[in-house]
Parts: sequence; structure tokens; C-alpha cells
Amino acid sequence: MTRQQTPVPILINNVRVFDAVRSGPMPSTSVLIHDRKIASIGASAPEGAIVIEGGGRVLIPGLTDAHVHLFATGTSLAGLTAGATGTGYYTALAAAERMLMRGFTTVRDMAGDVTALRQVLDAGTFPGPRIYPSQAAISQTSGHGDFSNVYEDANTFSCGAHARAEQIGFLRVADGRDQVLAAVREQLKKGASQIKVMAGGGVASAYDPLDVLQYTPDELKAAVEAATDWGTYVAAHVYNDEGIRRAIAAGIKSIEHGHLAAGAETVKLMADSGVWLSTQPFLETDHEYPDPENAQKNKQVCEGVANSFTWAREQGANIAFGTDLMLEPEKAGLQNQMLTRLSTHFDFKPVEALRIATSGNAELFRLAGERDPYKAAPLGQITEGAWADVLLVEGDPTQDLTVLGDPDKNLAVIIKDGHIYKNLLA
Repeated sequence: MTRQQTPVPILINNVRVFDAVRSGPMPSTSVLIHDRKIASIGASAPEGAIVIEGGGRVLIPGLTDAHVHLFATGTSLAGLTAGATGTGYYTALAAAERMLMRGFTTVRDMAGDVTALRQVLDAGTFPGPRIYPSQAAISQTSGHGDFSNVYEDANTFSCGAHARAEQIGFLRVADGRDQVLAAVREQLKKGASQIKVMAGGGVASAYDPLDVLQYTPDELKAAVEAATDWGTYVAAHVYNDEGIRRAIAAGIKSIEHGHLAAGAETVKLMADSGVWLSTQPFLETDHEYPDPENAQKNKQVCEGVANSFTWAREQGANIAFGTDLMLEPEKAGLQNQMLTRLSTHFDFKPVEALRIATSGNAELFRLAGERDPYKAAPLGQITEGAWADVLLVEGDPTQDLTVLGDPDKNLAVIIKDGHIYKNLLA
């Protein structure tokens, strides 16, 4: 599906706007979109405008996802690492279109060579969300990003040999301050808007129990220093408590996951330090692991989800919503259901959950500073001058978030960057 190319104004008439800034939808009004942005609220249609009659429906900002893997969402591990190099781009294009049609107009990609994909999508050549790329996630040897075989020498000893996951730009193994500095700068060179490092054990990886610490304090600080020099920030994959604290001490600004924090004190430290909890409302059934050890790690992580949300709310930490769905293409559609869980499973009011998944995530994305590819206008809100990424919804998601769980049925209109990608009301 290609976007409507004619750059004419769009007036969405008779809609109740949830702008993601105020607490609920405003009374019926109109929204004028022009030149890719929200031009006016309460305006009438200029000559030649496309008019969409909203019929009193609720208009919300496009949804955002703070933790995706576009190159790994639409394929299996074997498909990612054993397929031809170009295959990943085709599956990523398809995954990007499906995300947009689920209502996700902006995503932060947390591992994968997606800068070229971002440029293609931004040009309107193919449909898909805005992307904040991290490029390759950076890992120590034996860390969460080391997908080499156990019988292979570590990169440091092997004269440049790299595992397939590194060859395709999904991961980068680097040890010691000098290699970490080079790895961070390599991702920035390739267009990363922020950097991701692995600071603790992972579920899907082969060699690292969940409790292990990854990267020394000096290595983490090296990553932060190199990113800071480019005006951006570092996010860290880490579940365990001591790893979270080490990452905070190093200056990392976003904790990816954090489900195994030992108590509210650690989450309070995050809040006091201005560090984001970029977490996911996992259920154990979201991922399947044939290996019993990986399955047990997955169970342990999922048991910590409710606590992490509770402590974050109690301590006033900044919460970002993400999904981290990957390598099981048949489950990619869980993205919307995971959003609705904030309300159905984890006690967020629908308005709270909507704000997290729109203007809230956008605040985190803005930490990219000068590396922010979309810094020219506000994201995740319906205000004058903001990017024109909006969804017209059947039902009222500010009262019942579950309507967003069925995007095919309940998203009547999808507009991204001022272009119409779906309009069931035409």
C-alpha cells in the first residue's frame, strides 16, 4: 500500500480529540492537517482540502513502540542468520507496513541495521512508521549479543572473524574501553539516533544467566562518553538489580526491561536520576523457548513484570511502553494486545496507558537530541505544529483501551506524516 501522494490539506471534521497532553478528549472539533503537520484545531476546510467526516469519533495521536526489532520481527532466528543478506530488508519492509497498519506511526528500533529503511520510509517510497535507529546492539563476549558458537574464538583472538548476527549489522561484540568506543562510534557513523548496550543476562541468548553483570563500569562509561559527544544517549538491556544500578551510575538514560529489580529502592534511584524504565507488559506465552533453560528464564522475567510497573508508578519513574517482539513472526500481531494489557492486566487507566504510548514515549525519543531525525516538530500529540500522525478510532480508547486491540476493525483512519494510509470512511 503506497501513501496518497497529493500534498493537499486534510480536514478531519466532527471529532473528539485526545491530544495526549490533557486528561481526556475535548468536545467535538475539527483538525486541519497541512504540510505534514497539525496546522490548526477548530479550523474550517480550505479550498481543495480532503474532508473526512469523523462522525463524533475519537482522534488520537499515532501509537508508538519504544522497543522493536524491525529486522527480526518478521522472521525466525534461522531466517535472520542463515538467509541471504537482502532477505532481511524485504521482511523488514513488510514488518514496517504491518506496524503502521496496526496504528504504530513511530518506533524505536533497538537492534538492527535500519537506517536505510528509515530513509526509505521517510521518503514515502514504502509505508511504515518513523524509526529511531540504534543500529547494532553492542555486547561483550559471552553477553546477550554474542551469537557466535561456543567453539569459536572470541573476536579479540580471532583476527576479525564475526558471527553472522554481526555480519548483518544486528549486533556488535566489543570488549574493553577501546573496542566499546569504536563500536559506539561505528553505530553513530551508520546513523544511530541512540545507542544500545547489553548490561546484563538475557532470555534468548545461550551463554548468560539472568543474574550476570555485563560490561565493567568503565566500559559502560566509555559508551556513554562516546554517545554524549554526539549529543545523544545510551539505553541498556538489563533485567537484574545490580546491573540496573551499575548502568545508572555509568550515566545510561534508559533501562530496557528492568523486570528483575530487587525492590522499590532501585526504581526510586531511577526516578531520582531521571532514568527511564522502558519496559514491556510480558506474559509468559508471548515467547516460546524449546530449551528448558531459556523457558525458565522467560518465566522468571514474566513473574517480575507486575512488580516493575507497580514500583515505577509508586516512585514516579518515567515509564515507556515497548513490545520487544522478535524471531516469532506469527506473534508480531501481539503488539496491540500488549498495549491493551497496560489497562487489562496492569491497572493503568486507559488515558494513562494512551499517554505512555504516545506523548510519553515521545519524551524518551527526544533524548536523542541533535541525532533526533524528527526534531523539527513535536511527536506523539495532537497540537498545532506537531507532526500529523493521527488515528481515528471506532469506540473510545480513553474509556476502553481494548478497542485498540483490533486495529483492522477499529482504526477507521490512519494518517502518518500528513498522508492517508487507511480511510474506511471514504
